This record gives sequence, structure tokens and C-alpha cells, in this order.
Amino acid sequence: MINSYASLDDAGVAVAAARAGADVVRNMYGRRLTRIDKGAGDFATTADVEAEQAILDVIRAARPDDAVLGEEGGQRGAADVARQWLVDPLCGTLNYAVGNMLVAVNVALRDGAAAVADPFSGEVFFTDGETAWVRQDGVDAQLTPTPATQLVDVNLDPPFPSAPGFRAVDLLAHPGFVERFRPRVVSTTLAVAWVAAGKRAAYVTDGGDLAESVHFAAGIALCRAAGCVVTGIDGAPIGRTGRGLVVAGDAKTHGLLMSMIGSRSQKL
Repeated sequence: MINSYASLDDAGVAVAAARAGADVVRNMYGRRLTRIDKGAGDFATTADVEAEQAILDVIRAARPDDAVLGEEGGQRGAADVARQWLVDPLCGTLNYAVGNMLVAVNVALRDGAAAVADPFSGEVFFTDGETAWVRQDGVDAQLTPTPATQLVDVNLDPPFPSAPGFRAVDLLAHPGFVERFRPRVVSTTLAVAWVAAGKRAAYVTDGGDLAESVHFAAGIALCRAAGCVVTGIDGAPIGRTGRGLVVAGDAKTHGLLMSMIGSRSQKL
């Protein structure tokens, strides 16, 4: 019952909202969906819009005074309030639109709880801001990052604001990278949650301030709570002065990637 949402703590709200969005994404999968053009080759679908509405319904029922910044609907409520939810209802829209199931639903309370739902595996990765967990089939397990897979997910989608100083594709050509790691390109921030879960050794992307990005806020919160090493591509803390994101399962992996990023940047 939707009225029961008000009794949940913030982590519970994040999980419930992410699940609501994931239900919509899963149920609409495979349909012929209307595309909503955003320009520069980007678009949303009716699944994005309906999933965001389902998420918003949960947040409104649970926390009616909170503001929400949604990927599709924009700002709802005052942007300067103490409590604001960041919502990306379908991260990986292009994947989804062509019948690829690699997508994520991201819900994060700024500087607080967060959840990332995989609509097709049924996993929900979540944090209360201190500890990170994954819930599947009603069972919770604490997230334990590890570099054991040696898989590094690299975001190759434009734009590339740090080029030519840094281009993610150049990292893949570094001799040390191919000796130590194996690249993956999932093209959804589900891969950030996978670092917290030990399914990826690391994740690398270019960009500006990602800490309050609807795409990245939930994954960053998970990784921090799980104990991952999280910085920008310049080694600075994530925030308005940082650039991009390097998140790794341990300090050694993070250090190796930063040394490779630095050496490639110096040659450009």
C-alpha cells in the first residue's frame, strides 16, 4: 500500500522508489515506445517518463516536503532545500530502446540514502549513507568491493569535456592497462554499482561535477558507503571543483589507473 511508504526510513524510501521505477522499465520492455528528442542525438522514451512518475509517486507519498530533481521532469520543489532527491529513472535509454537489458534506475537523497535497481536481475543496491547492501529475493547482503575480476568499465559516451587532456579511449591503449585489466563498456551507471558489489574492479568516466548528477549520485553514494576509493580523474574529491569519476574497489587499483591517466594526459 502506498500509504505505508511514510513509515519507511530514507533507505527504505530509496529502495521502494527505485523498485517502482524498475517495475515500469521491466514491464514496458520490448514495446514500441515513443521517443522524445532531447537534441544532440539524445532522447527519452515513454518508459523513462512513466518510470520517473512512479518514482515520484513513492517519494511524494513518503516525503511530501522533499524536493526532487528528475532527469525527465526537472526540478520539483525549491532547489535550495535541505532535502532533495536526484532521480534517473532509466539510465541506459539507448541500450533499452534497442532491446538491451543493461540499464539502471537511480534514486538518491542528496548526501544521504540511495538505491540503484537492476530491473532485469531483480537486484537493488542500496545504502543508508553508512553501509551498502544488495537486496535480491528478499535477502540482504552487504556489499564487498574487490578488484578480483580485473574488469574496468570505461564510459566512452560523449561529451568529452576534458579532451584532449584526457580521453577515456586513450586509457584503453595504455600498455599497462591491457597487461593488468580487461575493459568493459556497459553504457549505464549500473556499472558504478557493480564496483561496490565487486562485479567490477573499477569504473572511469569523464565529466564535470558528478556528485549531484542524477546519473551518478546513487552509484557514488553506494561506492563510498561500501569503502571504494572515489575521486575525479584528476585525483581531486568529487564535487564542483572535480572532473569526472574514477571509482575503484581498492587503493592499489585506483593508484594504477590514476598513474595511467596521468601518463596519457602528459603525452597529449
